[in-house]
Amino acid sequence: MSASLEVLSIGINRRMLLSGLVLGIGLPGAGQGADEPAKYGGDGMPHGLQDSPKTFVSIAPDGIVSILIHRSEMGQGVRTSLPKVLADELEADWQRVRVVQAPGDEEKFGNQDTDGSRSMRHWFEPMRRCGASARMMLEQAAADHWRVPLDQVQAKYHEVVHRPSGRKLGYGALARAAAQLEVPLGTKLKLKDAKDFRYIGKLDTHLVDAEGIVTGKAQYGIDTRLPGQLYAVIARPPVLGGKLKSFDAAEALKVPGVLKVFALAGTPPPSEFQPIGGVVVVAKDSWAAMKARGLLKIEWDDGEHAGYDSAAYRRELEDSVRKPGGKEVRNDGDAYAALAKAAKKITADYYVPHLAHATLEPPAATARISDGRCEVWAAVQSPQAARERVAKRLNLDFSKVTVNVTLLGGGFGRKSKPDFVVEAALVSQEMQGAPVKLTWTREDDIQHDYYHAACAQHIEAGLDGSGKVSAWLHRAAEPTIVSIFAPDPKQLAAFELGLGLSNLPFDIANVRFENPAATAHARIGWLRSVNNIQHAFATQSFVAEMALAAGKDHRDFLLELIGPARQVSPPKIGDGWNHGESPQRYPVDTGRLRRVIEVATREARWGRKLPAGQGLGLAAHYSFVTYMAVVAQVSVSAKGELSVPRIDVAVDCGPVINPDRVRSQVEGACVMGLSQALYSEITFKNGRVEQSNYHDFEIARLSAAPKRIVVHLLPAASYDTPLGGVGEPAVGPIAPALMNAIHAATGKRIRQLPLRDQLSAKT
Repeated sequence: MSASLEVLSIGINRRMLLSGLVLGIGLPGAGQGADEPAKYGGDGMPHGLQDSPKTFVSIAPDGIVSILIHRSEMGQGVRTSLPKVLADELEADWQRVRVVQAPGDEEKFGNQDTDGSRSMRHWFEPMRRCGASARMMLEQAAADHWRVPLDQVQAKYHEVVHRPSGRKLGYGALARAAAQLEVPLGTKLKLKDAKDFRYIGKLDTHLVDAEGIVTGKAQYGIDTRLPGQLYAVIARPPVLGGKLKSFDAAEALKVPGVLKVFALAGTPPPSEFQPIGGVVVVAKDSWAAMKARGLLKIEWDDGEHAGYDSAAYRRELEDSVRKPGGKEVRNDGDAYAALAKAAKKITADYYVPHLAHATLEPPAATARISDGRCEVWAAVQSPQAARERVAKRLNLDFSKVTVNVTLLGGGFGRKSKPDFVVEAALVSQEMQGAPVKLTWTREDDIQHDYYHAACAQHIEAGLDGSGKVSAWLHRAAEPTIVSIFAPDPKQLAAFELGLGLSNLPFDIANVRFENPAATAHARIGWLRSVNNIQHAFATQSFVAEMALAAGKDHRDFLLELIGPARQVSPPKIGDGWNHGESPQRYPVDTGRLRRVIEVATREARWGRKLPAGQGLGLAAHYSFVTYMAVVAQVSVSAKGELSVPRIDVAVDCGPVINPDRVRSQVEGACVMGLSQALYSEITFKNGRVEQSNYHDFEIARLSAAPKRIVVHLLPAASYDTPLGGVGEPAVGPIAPALMNAIHAATGKRIRQLPLRDQLSAKT
């Protein structure tokens, strides 16, 4: 049995008002008293940070170190990267480390929301402190055992050495005594010098889950098997806010293995993370449940959104952004007056459609209720939210709900919304507590998702006689994610505006942003990179259009727009959110933005002559407190067929903790951004989603992927530099870089996504 380092936690542990809005966003000051100073970063998230080794580390007598990981693994490598940070400070032999997944318990482990590109950004320092504390406790235990001064002993690669005599004790022999010691605090804590790092910042392609994933032994949410387990699927209302009028289950109940068919009450909009209701089929196997569901005769009351037509909605959004007005969200100088006096005026409109998450593993959860307790196994990004919603819906005390976090077969933000977990718990309750696995089919996933918001944007710019930009006017209309939390909000929230829109870091005297009203007719949810997808597309495409109008090279024009290297306070450019980070610690550094542009264009050999039908496109973007620049090379055949020979991405995310994982996430973001740019689109007719599977909600196949993706990691000055995010920032600039490259190759300007057949169209 291990000697566990587990008593009191020394990390910050405070209760916050946990609304769905705060859950995934971490607004500075949320849940704090008027006189309480604002808290930022991990400290500003619900339940803050923890850093005690008595929570995260245990050491067995044989020396095996178990490190608990409290974040969710969905392909980003967090189950490897964060434990390696702790193991480095602990001076542990990685071959003798085991990683253990924590259940949902933010009171004990601190914030567990795996979203917002925050896991390493928020937890790098706490995990270092945790490892260093454990190391120092082992050293103290050895000094006490040998009765020697503490400064004579040193932890070194899974042992503590007495330097004068050369005596050694392994971690296993010291663990029990170390666990009885107090955790070093404050100035007593000694972190390693960066030059002594074993794992931090080192290139290492090994993942703790790699073997299990490759051999098929890894357990995802959909793989859960319990004794006596039943299986369930749900027929859900096809229109937002729709209700069940009646159903006939006679034919469904004839399917062998079907046990029960019943109605599940939904939550009318705004439904937050609660189920939308429907008709449940429970069977002895998933195939019988799905077969029976197809035989149900259901009559729905589609409600007020029955007429939702995304094509008509697009026209509505486009009409609204072409007219002055809407909520003023930033106003520097006088953009209207400057436009009226401009020597040349450029105008363009851009559109991005609804998008689905379409994770490889669709939502799935297994629930079991016994002795007044509910236990859940699920692929969730926010286990705390799942616990709270299950407890509330089942009317159980929070302590009576356990959420076991499995591997996620993709998340992208979808699995931070635990509606599917609540569904599983409710079905188990209906089946007298029997274990039930609730599975969403691919069709369920595509047609009942929390969709990325459709967006129309209108931009006007004025150039003076020398081609310098004198004015920028930008309107964006899109349904807000707040619509799943509050009744009928029509404007974007501050955090959505700060996702690449109002926080434009350009050196322009007259800047104005307006946000016309937009009604949500579908469940809106955050998707990887969130509003940066549409905002980066419009802004960076328009920069290329302005450069052409000014007769200047795109790269040179963009650098001129950004202006000289300077640090800009986010609130001064319309961003009071700044990804939940301190504006003092995380100013917008235009020098870093310039640098990634310079590196990406240099490595892609910007300006070189290419064969006919080929072109280079540039885009740069600041998001999740990280700086990204992308140069895409495209080739367009005479028939309009597109291929992407190469994409160069320059990344400045501050200190790089796990280079291989950073590269992998950027590469994945390139493919996802390419999918959005070329293929993916969700459309609605009569309130219903028209797509149903990968055949009509397309993502990039292997043949369409870039032939080569080259990621250039810019080094930070030191590990004291604040970390940026990695998982999401590269998605946004991919589409505009591709569309700018297409223009360079063909002269055709693409202003709406996805590309689809626009290259082969006659106009």
